[in-house]
Amino acid sequence: MKLPGADAAEVPEEKVSGYLLSAAHRDGRHKAAFFQAFGFTADAPDVLARALRRHAAEREVAAVEESPFGTRYVVEGIMEAPDGRAPAVRSVWFIEAGEEAPRLVTAYPLERGKP
Repeated sequence: MKLPGADAAEVPEEKVSGYLLSAAHRDGRHKAAFFQAFGFTADAPDVLARALRRHAAEREVAAVEESPFGTRYVVEGIMEAPDGRAPAVRSVWFIEAGEEAPRLVTAYPLERGKP
């Protein structure tokens, strides 16, 4: 199964530049180190945003969790990186109840062979 509404997926700029690519963010700095090691940079957050949208559209949904507030989707697989490599990534998306567009919650390295 693919992520529903992936063509309209929202990746907030602050989520990318202020968290996933922020070496200063307490919780995001380890994710920033990971993504930066593959050529993503804080100077060009749109590159990571596009890669995450493509990841959501092309990879399979690994888990779905329903709640009264909406549905959480976990997408897993390789993601194209600026340096030409393809790291394994888990991205998490949320579609609020009554909405159709998924919004990025987070993304992080997926250790191959581990759930």
